[in-house]
Amino acid sequence: MFDLLKGLKLDDPLLRPRKVAEMLGIAEQTLAVWRCRQNHGNAAPDLAWVKIGRRSIRYRLSDVQRFINMNLRVDDEQAPVDSEQGSQQS
Repeated sequence: MFDLLKGLKLDDPLLRPRKVAEMLGIAEQTLAVWRCRQNHGNAAPDLAWVKIGRRSIRYRLSDVQRFINMNLRVDDEQAPVDSEQGSQQS
């Protein structure tokens, strides 16, 4: 049973969609659309989420931070910035 919890970070809080939408400056419905697109194999932003029970959706804070860092741009013409190294990815 504890093997299932091996990779889980217990200090990584789970956030409600409303909070994530607020952090990203988007509508909560946009997150729902992204989840639906991911479920059907369509193009959607790569933001991992957790389904708890039949209806509860949560996002790990670390996944939201990773999503933000992956989409960080200095200029629309430039490649994404690798925030850990401070350099552009090619």
